[in-house]
Amino acid sequence: MSKLYIVPTPIGNLEDMTFRAIRILKEVDLILAEDTRTSGKLLKHFEIGTHMHSHHMHNEHKTIENIISRLKSGENIALISDAGTPAISDPGFLLTRACVENKIEVECLPGATAFVPALVNSGLPNDKFVFEGFLPDKKGKQTRYLALAEETRTMILYVSPHKLVKTLAEFITYFGADRPICVSRELSKLHEENVRGTVREVLTHFENKPPKGEIVVVLGGKIAEKQNKKETE
Repeated sequence: MSKLYIVPTPIGNLEDMTFRAIRILKEVDLILAEDTRTSGKLLKHFEIGTHMHSHHMHNEHKTIENIISRLKSGENIALISDAGTPAISDPGFLLTRACVENKIEVECLPGATAFVPALVNSGLPNDKFVFEGFLPDKKGKQTRYLALAEETRTMILYVSPHKLVKTLAEFITYFGADRPICVSRELSKLHEENVRGTVREVLTHFENKPPKGEIVVVLGGKIAEKQNKKETE
């Protein structure tokens, strides 16, 4: 029976690639890649010669029908993104849903994703958390902030480096300057950095040191803010 494999790839350090992921990528009939140029370097490193097709947010609506047809014909196909686990703020959901609707087996391998290590090493409560991904650019942004201001669970967000300082300033407006936060940058890479403190403290850090690379923000919920104030009094 044919199957769609969801295969995580390293977010930075190539040593995080699993033996199983390498085997699956060698055995399938086709690899769907978010960017074939980026994935080509990964496949070359691990001596994987499987043919690739491009599958990204700009063409996934058009390519799904053909992919489903190939799966129904008996092919095994793997989906990878540029880094991390597909469908987590990356293409993958639409194809997975189409496979489920067509009763095609889907198997997701465990592996790298940026928000889990960021959450765990933040020092903030991680028994309950909410993953927000990227916030809306304009439309709906204020509405989202107002809703999150009442969130008691730890929040995880992805933020582009050129928007980080502005976003942290907006956090002060909606969450307060004393809300505990951790900004993780370049996780698993040579220049990994985890900056912890209050929103104001972390904002000051990145105002003096402009951020670069991939960024994950872990923000304490409303309860964490109250606990933080008690500990500092």
